[in-house]
Amino acid sequence: KEPAATIVETLKDITLCEGEDAVFECKVSRETNQDAQWFLGDVPLQSNEMNEIRVQGTRHTLILRKVTLEDCGPISFKVGQHTSAA
Repeated sequence: KEPAATIVETLKDITLCEGEDAVFECKVSRETNQDAQWFLGDVPLQSNEMNEIRVQGTRHTLILRKVTLEDCGPISFKVGQHTSAA
């Protein structure tokens, strides 16, 4: 059984203007098959035309495209029992 990954680089708060892309990055301690999930408020996010979720090694990136005021809110990243929020 693989050891649990922990978050080693947390999310940072950002401020944008409407229409800009929001980019959030989190780094975990190791590459893992554990489920990693992004949330806007309590809503789990999926990769689609408005959101892009990338994993490059231990770096997890969320891009929210052309944000609006409705996108304002807490973003969180969860892996295993660990959470980071911005």
